[in-house]
Amino acid sequence: MAVYTDVVAEDLGAFLAGYDVGELLAYKGIAEGVENSNFLVHTSRGYFILTLYERRVAAKDLPFFLALMEHLHARGISCPQPVENRRGEVLGQIAGRPAAMITFLDGMWIRRPSPTHCAALGEALARLHLAGLDFERSRANTLSVSGWRPLYENCSARANEVQPDLKQFLAAELSHLEKAWPSNLPQGVIHADLFPDNVFFLGNKLSGLIDFYFACTDALAYDVAICLNAWCFETDHSYNVTKGRSLLQAYAQVRPLSDEERRALPLLARGAALRFLLTRLVDWFDVPPGALVRPKDPFEYYRKLRFHQAVKSVRDYGIEE
Repeated sequence: MAVYTDVVAEDLGAFLAGYDVGELLAYKGIAEGVENSNFLVHTSRGYFILTLYERRVAAKDLPFFLALMEHLHARGISCPQPVENRRGEVLGQIAGRPAAMITFLDGMWIRRPSPTHCAALGEALARLHLAGLDFERSRANTLSVSGWRPLYENCSARANEVQPDLKQFLAAELSHLEKAWPSNLPQGVIHADLFPDNVFFLGNKLSGLIDFYFACTDALAYDVAICLNAWCFETDHSYNVTKGRSLLQAYAQVRPLSDEERRALPLLARGAALRFLLTRLVDWFDVPPGALVRPKDPFEYYRKLRFHQAVKSVRDYGIEE
């Protein structure tokens, strides 16, 4: 979440008049995240999230994201829901951007996840994957292996400003992954961005999942690899095998990984690390002037990628071969 496009109170009041959500009392921008403009909106009926879609979110993909949230909710996954306006529509426009009102989800995200939090995430991820198997829509993952070279070309000229020889490092890794990337793994709907700030807890109990705007159809195990990167490294970027084991065991209790998925996990983890290293580099060099946004450190994922390159087997992630 972030704020790239400001919204004035008069425009917001007029926008809310099209919804049965009460009168505007207060609102504020949410600075976390890097994709859309988000506001916490307080009305006489309670709290809502107003999301303005921009940057990498294409307007044509919005029906997929919003329908997926409704689908998952109907199958018992706790996630925010799009609010219909008085015309029965879930999409509107404000400040020149496509926009939606989303229900508010109670809870807070965990800055330093424990193995208990990782286990809760693993179970929730597996349940999400199963719940999405009968979702009729599909969306290609534009940020999978076929989308990494354009990202590299976008940021390669300045990559060495972040780390000496980073351009050459990225080129070699990209070439390797393009040749070795698996294509025969079980597919389905994945979240593709399930970082700790997109998972809410009340105490140690997981209360819901948010921010489905990278969701797509891809290898389910790739989503697991993304979560290993996002949840199981410490602040010094060392991998915590106890957290990894907790996440993987909890996931497997709901949806066991196939032998092919287990063998592919180190490669998928490398790909996930490269994907976030590249998008963070692009964002690092391309923050709009005056935007209320905190670009995330790309070097974090350089360190994680180096770990994955040294992995000998899936045992290094906390899973038995």
